[in-house]
Amino acid sequence: MRKMLFSILFLSLLLVNLTGCQNENEGSEGNHVNEVEDLVSFDTTRDTMPRSLVGSITDLNDDFTNEKKIINKPEREEVRGIYLNPWAIKEEEIGRFIEFVKASPRFNAVVMDLKDDNGKLTYNSNVDLVKEIGADDGAVIADLPSFLKRFKDEGIYTIARIVTFKDPFLAEKKSEWALQRKDGSLWLGPDSIKWLDPYREKMWTYVMDIVEEIADSGINEIQYDYIRFPENAKKVDQEVGYANADQLNKDELIEKFLKYSKERLDHYPVLVSADVFGLVTSSTDDMGIGQTWEKMAPHIDFISPMNYPSHYSAQSYGLQEPNDQPYALIKAAMEDALERNQSLEIGEEQAATIRPWLQDFNYKRTYTKDDVLAQIKALNDLGINEYLIWNPSSKYTELD
Repeated sequence: MRKMLFSILFLSLLLVNLTGCQNENEGSEGNHVNEVEDLVSFDTTRDTMPRSLVGSITDLNDDFTNEKKIINKPEREEVRGIYLNPWAIKEEEIGRFIEFVKASPRFNAVVMDLKDDNGKLTYNSNVDLVKEIGADDGAVIADLPSFLKRFKDEGIYTIARIVTFKDPFLAEKKSEWALQRKDGSLWLGPDSIKWLDPYREKMWTYVMDIVEEIADSGINEIQYDYIRFPENAKKVDQEVGYANADQLNKDELIEKFLKYSKERLDHYPVLVSADVFGLVTSSTDDMGIGQTWEKMAPHIDFISPMNYPSHYSAQSYGLQEPNDQPYALIKAAMEDALERNQSLEIGEEQAATIRPWLQDFNYKRTYTKDDVLAQIKALNDLGINEYLIWNPSSKYTELD
């Protein structure tokens, strides 16, 4: 009988406590999530909290935290876009590019520089280190969420281009993260450009803090460019002393960064892509820059080889002059890319969607509408319906 009375008294006290919690929440909007947030905000260590509730609320807190981790990624759609450089996204220019994309049945997306080739951000950032070193000084975008909303309101898919390891600005401000010669001095690439040392993983936090901020601003996709080591690898490797304490191969290091990125972005509704050298579709090694198809494609949603016909040497894929044969060049490169993906899928690994960069700029010769359309046709003939068009000046050929 005493046990029964004790149980009744215990349950009565528990009921009173819960009723009190309910009364404290009266007048709220009645949203279930808000109620849970209020409940788990209680200090479970306070003496006034009945000990019988501590375990229950702690468990609820864990359940709620796990629930928050479930983020729906954007639905996949066939993306066909153009590149917008920092000049093109200025307030006085952006309207006409929005109209250009809207008017063309061939495009539905834009790739915009948000961390550019100089290491500068084109938007006002709240990342501490960005503010400390002035990486967003002179930003052309005052309010990134509002800026991105203009595109979304027009049904335009947005991609943030993040120039990753080529960052002369950060390398100057934080020289301990820069590539260094074996004598300890800073290594300078072509045109005296400083690079970051991809092996210095502390620097990854800076990159990903920026990426997370962008992901939280309404962007559809994060795109890593210059996610590699400098080209002319044999020469660079003779000059540079990498901070490679774990003795990772270059492509293993790039793979590790992509895994880290995936972990950091797991809670954001964004997709991820990476730009790679055009020859990555066909090369059997990483060409000394750390890019191999099999170590990158499983960790991203899209892979974008830069298959510009003007950048291939004579006899590539058996073509006498690839720059004069854009259809044949793209077709040959994409056949290899499809084969690489098929091998991944056979091995039950994820294979990123192939979405190459195509050429719409003059180099070695004038590029015409027919040249651009020939590249698109090569893709379509292979069942690839996604592409990005590159012109460094953001001046595009009218295709329709």
